[in-house]
Amino acid sequence: MPSDRILVVDDDPKWIALVSQVLATANYTVIAVHKGERAVQMAATEQPALMILETDLPGEVSGLEVIRRIREFSDLPIIILSTRSESEDMLRGFDAGADDYVVKPFDPKILLARIRALLNRCQGKVVTPVEIVCGNLVINQASQKVTVDGVEVYLTETEYKLLLELAKHYNQVLLHEQLLTAVWGTQFRNEIDYLRSYIHILRRKLESNPAQPRLIVNRPGVGYMLIAGQSNLNRN
Repeated sequence: MPSDRILVVDDDPKWIALVSQVLATANYTVIAVHKGERAVQMAATEQPALMILETDLPGEVSGLEVIRRIREFSDLPIIILSTRSESEDMLRGFDAGADDYVVKPFDPKILLARIRALLNRCQGKVVTPVEIVCGNLVINQASQKVTVDGVEVYLTETEYKLLLELAKHYNQVLLHEQLLTAVWGTQFRNEIDYLRSYIHILRRKLESNPAQPRLIVNRPGVGYMLIAGQSNLNRN
């Protein structure tokens, strides 16, 4: 993918046009979208060099939610470009995972300088794959879609988070405490029975034979691991 592509996300066509004009002066190619859902999809499929995002977006996926979803699968540089100028709004943006924050109306030269600085800092970063493939299991991190043998499997938000945590450390045993902390928080780090219940649910949904799991395996007293194929680890 060309490295000069910038994804601009705003529901106001006037701001899209203005930002596009500014970017064109520096020979950037603009990909423009108006809704959060589409922004996440385009970030995954088009792999732009950078995103410029308005946080006030129509629909179910807000600008902040766009950032949070993208951060699950990508380190894409993100600049918030918003009319909101309160410090609390800026902090929420940075907490969601934004790299920079610019207030409308903006100075075109300053915006371009911030884009150059951010792209220079991020140059050479390793791109995280959008899809994680573990044998016949495929996890699309952009759409949060999970398929087994090409058939989509419905998972709740918590089930998906647990599966994704296992998949990100494919072929590695994760301690009970690691999984509980990553998915539920530190207050649940000792709730091993809670974890077992969700592992049981995942196996029922993903395994061809949940009683003899081949995908999510257990190391007694230690933790769980997601693999493809046979394992000599305990499967209980």
